[in-house]
Amino acid sequence: MAALSRSSLGCQRILAAAKNLNYNHIISQANHSTSSKLSRSKKVGLGLLGIATAGGLGLVIALESDVRRLEARAGGGDLHAPHYHWPHSGMFASFDHASIRRGYQVYKQVCAACHSMRLLHYRQLVGVSHSEDEAKKEAEEVQVLDGPDEQGNMFHRPGKLADKFPSPYPNDEAARAANNGALPPDLSYIVQARHGGEDYVFSLLTGYVDAPAGIEVREGLHYNPYFPGGAIGMAKALYNEIIEYEDGTPATTSQLAKDVSVFLKWASTPEHDERKKMGIKVLIVTGALTLLLLYMKRHKWTTMKSRKIMFYPKDYSKRK
Repeated sequence: MAALSRSSLGCQRILAAAKNLNYNHIISQANHSTSSKLSRSKKVGLGLLGIATAGGLGLVIALESDVRRLEARAGGGDLHAPHYHWPHSGMFASFDHASIRRGYQVYKQVCAACHSMRLLHYRQLVGVSHSEDEAKKEAEEVQVLDGPDEQGNMFHRPGKLADKFPSPYPNDEAARAANNGALPPDLSYIVQARHGGEDYVFSLLTGYVDAPAGIEVREGLHYNPYFPGGAIGMAKALYNEIIEYEDGTPATTSQLAKDVSVFLKWASTPEHDERKKMGIKVLIVTGALTLLLLYMKRHKWTTMKSRKIMFYPKDYSKRK
């Protein structure tokens, strides 16, 4: 009798363990279904987050436009430069190098009389707007102060490719004295330093008009609605046929402004074309790697995600 009682007690323990295992299996299946529901909820949450981000971005753009209108009113009717569709503004677009060459010609013959480009070297023109021989000729037209020589004296020599663009004035005080106290800004990074970029530069160069009624402009200043405050010390510098392009392009005011704006944009971001080339390469490589990783993920995990683990407990009640 004692043996039978111990065997029945052992069967009861085994049945209880089997029930617990079956219960744990049911719990694991429930947790799996819950995790799948959570994954769907995460997807919904990410979608809502994307919608909220887009809405926030739209709100920021709308607020910025309102702020611009308020600034225009507070500044006495200053205009903000409209957006122009430049050939280099596309995601995969490069600079118009013929326009850069013409823009350099405009800067050299018109703008260089007052404005410097201290951070630009002649060697940077090579392969962009000029050949190496042409860039050397451009540099040799400039006399650069160098030295000292063997006797300790400074001397002038023809420019080299390694030299920077010359400044029209020896120092800032001389520049102010020659321009009624106004300091002409350096144009090396002027496009990056002004809100609106090349749109602002183009609008400023072509925006000179007579001051409207009720607005007085002091002597020595000129009215331009795109300049903050409306009164600018620089007179209108570009006129039709003020220079003659080497390639025969008609030198209208808008063409001159467009070309010099492109040149100044290139001067501010000389790595523009190389950066976009590198971006295209990165997109191609990352796209191929993404497809490969997706395939490997599906290949490795398809059996893991689709398998089903079942537990069938043995029926010990049938044993005697």
